[in-house]
Amino acid sequence: MVTTANSAGQYHMAYLSFTDWPDAPSATQYYLDQSPMGGGYKTAPQLFFHTRTNLWYVIYQTGSNAGYSTNPDINNPRGWSATKNFYSGMPSIVSQNIGDGYWLDFWVICDSANCHLFSSDDNGHLYRSQTSVQNFPNGFSQPVIALQDANQNNLFEGSATYKVKGTDKYLTIVEAIGANGRYFRSWSSTSIAGPYTPLAATEANPFAGYANVAFTGTAWTRSISHGGHVPDSYDETQQISPCGQRFLYQGLNPSAGGEYNLLPWKLGLLTQDGC
Repeated sequence: MVTTANSAGQYHMAYLSFTDWPDAPSATQYYLDQSPMGGGYKTAPQLFFHTRTNLWYVIYQTGSNAGYSTNPDINNPRGWSATKNFYSGMPSIVSQNIGDGYWLDFWVICDSANCHLFSSDDNGHLYRSQTSVQNFPNGFSQPVIALQDANQNNLFEGSATYKVKGTDKYLTIVEAIGANGRYFRSWSSTSIAGPYTPLAATEANPFAGYANVAFTGTAWTRSISHGGHVPDSYDETQQISPCGQRFLYQGLNPSAGGEYNLLPWKLGLLTQDGC
């Protein structure tokens, strides 16, 4: 699943399938507005298989809410259901703290008892709400602030939380904006609900950024942006291995500029080394 955008500022999502990463640029894109999901602003998808309901879920932002659609067959891009929302509207804690930001980048992860829904506001806040495993996708609580920073660039958007396989640890990452471009900060915890301990959380010592990414040949980007792990499991538990992690991201030629929607972003794949 990917986000699509054009010069008119119209956003939606597309589905593509391929057998190996080099095949991605030539893969056919199926635009999901051709499914029952329908048109309109839909972006920033998270995809996983929900084991209790035996359905695939795609979680996304609609511009005014956290939306989701389901599909019993991941191989059928036309099979996505019409949009449903997790909330009745923007929660008051978000509206009180969002400032000039946007409510976006929703992420779901479940443990044995609860499913948790994270979101960001481009204004230095990471929110979390929860519902029971039995009640998902319904009944999410009012969000609480999970992380915050007075500098909005330090806690910008694009969060993700994973269970580190074979341990009692969870990894949370959030995209930040630094002097050298976009990068990811990270925190660890023994519970999805926190508390969160900084792990690699500065531009000089990032989870993933220009400071710790080695390129073959000339570095083609200084930004590690809107990334996500290639997980060990594709279910709602979001498990990743502690070693050999792979991280898919978008990067940008350092000399590129202009309108955000027209920037020539490219996909890149990081592989963890030295583990």
